[in-house]
Amino acid sequence: MDIDARLLEAAERLFDGEGFNATGMGRLVRESGLSSRTVYKHAGSKNALMAKVLSERQRRFFAHLDAESTTALFASLRSWVEQEGARGCLFFRVHAETGGGMPEIEAVVSAYHTELHGLIAALVARETGAADAVLADRVLALFEGATTAATYRGTAVIDAASAGAAQLVAAAAS
Repeated sequence: MDIDARLLEAAERLFDGEGFNATGMGRLVRESGLSSRTVYKHAGSKNALMAKVLSERQRRFFAHLDAESTTALFASLRSWVEQEGARGCLFFRVHAETGGGMPEIEAVVSAYHTELHGLIAALVARETGAADAVLADRVLALFEGATTAATYRGTAVIDAASAGAAQLVAAAAS
């Protein structure tokens, strides 16, 4: 594993499991097994490293999502949560921790939300035959709510959200 991959893997594990604010650079150095000089050379700063972690997570998440149908979308969310664990959305958690005051992090958080909204809006338009911003927001709310609720209700809540989203989309399509 190359240095960047090693650093990103350790940083994502720590930021996701313990939080952005609770994870210091010293801990990242120890967990990555790299020298502090190497970590700073490749990361730049903690904020820049968090932005890189989020960008990589976004890439992996969207590569994992199946947006062929509403049911497939939620099934892929369920499999993501089963593989990665149910800790809620890392993008929401980092935004909450940082308060939106770190431009390099906020840019990635915004890009994630824009991509997710666009994916769901396109899915809704494809399944119903017409763009419907309100319906897209409803499906998005069910998707994001299921991501959060899975932390304390388990993956069955994702199935419930999927059924609700499918009903909304089917009603709009008829």
